[in-house]
Amino acid sequence: MGESVQFTSSRGEAGGYLARPAAPAHAGIVVIQEWWGLVPQIEGVADRFAALGYVALAPDLYHGQSTVEAEEAHHLMDGLDWSRAAAELAGAVAHLRTVEGVGSVGVVGFCMGGALTLIAAADPAVTAYVAFYGFPPAASARLDEITAPGLLLFGEHEHAFSVPDAQAWAAAQRAKGLEAEVRIYPGAVHGFFNETIAAIYHEPSARDAWERTVELFGRHLRG
Repeated sequence: MGESVQFTSSRGEAGGYLARPAAPAHAGIVVIQEWWGLVPQIEGVADRFAALGYVALAPDLYHGQSTVEAEEAHHLMDGLDWSRAAAELAGAVAHLRTVEGVGSVGVVGFCMGGALTLIAAADPAVTAYVAFYGFPPAASARLDEITAPGLLLFGEHEHAFSVPDAQAWAAAQRAKGLEAEVRIYPGAVHGFFNETIAAIYHEPSARDAWERTVELFGRHLRG
């Protein structure tokens, strides 16, 4: 369903996987990778959004590198230039709006990509966001500039990111009259949405999280 594409950012050329729906689309979604890289599972998420009528773009933040080994994934994530990644995500949002011609853009990301989702959501060109089990340290993101509505999803046994920090931030957003919900799934662990890793995949949580993601994007991207 998808293809490799190149797009521009303030930090130079970038690339990714683009999936288009069968009919012309009026909304797009940027899909942000986990620490594994732009792997088939992430491309599959983009395909799922395309099947729902969105133009979906998954940027390749590791520029051609990916892995299935946790140690190597940790190494790749440690080597990520987060400021360049933020610029490339902004470029992906701009590409969907200017080249693909969509009127609204959502951002969704997983793990490392969940934290990057909040960084990307500070861009006023982002219409809505969903962050799966990721939240950035306050000093690394312009969290106070986010006005888009969003959803943050965690498993009960989250170990990689601070759920209390995410909850406190979401409460502050709601106090400002902005939509920000944190959903915690009982029995689920970090990575519960990734169906390719049997040890962590939690089907009922993944199903509910997908339904909530689709509902939020449908409400805010399509009106």
